Amino acid sequence: MKIKSVHATWVRVPIPPEQQHRSDFGLMRSFDTTIVRIETACGLVGYGEAKDEVGSSGNGHGLVALVNYKFGPALLGEDPRDVARLWEMLYSGSRDHYALQHGRVFPMLGRRGITISAISGIDMALWDILGKSLSAPIWRLLGGRKGQTMPAYASGGWADAKHIGAQLNGYVERGGFRAVKMRVGVADASFATSVARVRAAREALGPDIALMCDAHGTYTVAEAKRFCRLVEDCELAWFEEPVAADDRRGLAEVRASTAIPIAVGESEFTRFDFLDIAQRGGADVFQPDLAICGGITEAMRIAAIASAHNLRLAPHLWTGALAFAAGLHVTAAAPAGFILEYSLGANPLLHELSLEKFTVQGGVIEVPERPGLGVTVDESFVQRHAVPFPA
Repeated sequence: MKIKSVHATWVRVPIPPEQQHRSDFGLMRSFDTTIVRIETACGLVGYGEAKDEVGSSGNGHGLVALVNYKFGPALLGEDPRDVARLWEMLYSGSRDHYALQHGRVFPMLGRRGITISAISGIDMALWDILGKSLSAPIWRLLGGRKGQTMPAYASGGWADAKHIGAQLNGYVERGGFRAVKMRVGVADASFATSVARVRAAREALGPDIALMCDAHGTYTVAEAKRFCRLVEDCELAWFEEPVAADDRRGLAEVRASTAIPIAVGESEFTRFDFLDIAQRGGADVFQPDLAICGGITEAMRIAAIASAHNLRLAPHLWTGALAFAAGLHVTAAAPAGFILEYSLGANPLLHELSLEKFTVQGGVIEVPERPGLGVTVDESFVQRHAVPFPA
């Protein structure tokens, strides 16, 4: 089996005005991702997803160029089933033969950022091909699933203190969710506003629904500590991204100051970033985004680090259907995986890119039996929303 073609497409899907929400990332007018399509000489096709930004919107031209003009040509003629070898080849570049001979990495200069995002999309597509070639779901190839379903939490929560309770209870009613997440941080008018919104949410939800908070890395260390003190009696399931991703010392300081579990990782690249966080004592929950961190191959390595440090895994899944499926397979297979993020913001790439639907019922999602990622991409949807690459 040989790779015949590798092609990336930046997909930008407008969000109707009535469904747009505003956060510290601004007004979400579109949902953007980069779709990677790999075809073999025998006709098998695998799909992956890569992202240049954590939020909904972004600019995919850089990722498209990396995949189509750098990594793609290097993969032509290779056996797509050699997933681990091809990951090391892309990561170490011209020194890949040293990496494979010596059993350690010799990374290229661009070992973070969109280089890893591009590898993420390619890796996902290779796993998709591997699963399809064996008529097996990816979770089976990763060692099997822990159960037929996985619990999910509703991710959203932008309303003010007066309306946050109704918004989050609407999530609970919509899919039977037993856990919900809301946003806090710099987008609120004041620090006190965030605290008031959390207290209003807990009062409205009652004690039996788990509540998470996400600051998107917008607090200082002092602010994050103060926030934790003021909401500690609200029994938060976790506090996500309390400080900027670059401030790992501060992250560990925040975690050491509170009993609230700290979740982090959507802005991190590769196992080396997550190992550093674990060794610094900066997290209770790892949240790799599989369209950013290095794909399924690297996510399983990150999951092993989590397990070795007695931490938990809950991937960042504010993504399209491909990366969502990849995160589902990893979470279902990894011992540290325990819950899935389910976007309640407008996300056409989750609901319209795939012919199959990821439905939450009773707060859980079925782990699919379909081969590969278990996603049938609607090619007409991709072409309809494709952004032309500059000439």
